Amino acid sequence: MNTEAVGATGKPSSKAALAAAISAVGSVLAAATCCLPVLPFVLAAGTASSARFFSSYVGALRPYLLGVSVLLIALGFYQSRRATQCNCKPSVLSQVVLWLSALIVAISILLPQAFADLVERLL
Repeated sequence: MNTEAVGATGKPSSKAALAAAISAVGSVLAAATCCLPVLPFVLAAGTASSARFFSSYVGALRPYLLGVSVLLIALGFYQSRRATQCNCKPSVLSQVVLWLSALIVAISILLPQAFADLVERLL
């Protein structure tokens, strides 16, 4: 029997009790990591800290990204029109998504600050 862990009264010492409490908390945390993944939280913290760094680069690319968005939506409308000419009927879901994307791009081009405020309030 270890005389350091057990005192003269037969009770464990305060060091042993502290070590047992810490190991119990550690085992609870280890067991919780399989149920609650820690990786998404770590990635979110890293992304939040680097968001300011990347915002300057994305801000510089904004006109090009909006131009590409307009071209791709125009391509979507063109393909939708060609599908109706070939007697292929596009699905209702694809039409709704196409019009919704066109609306979002138009709002982000015409009213960028209002769109940013709306997204901020929603998130």
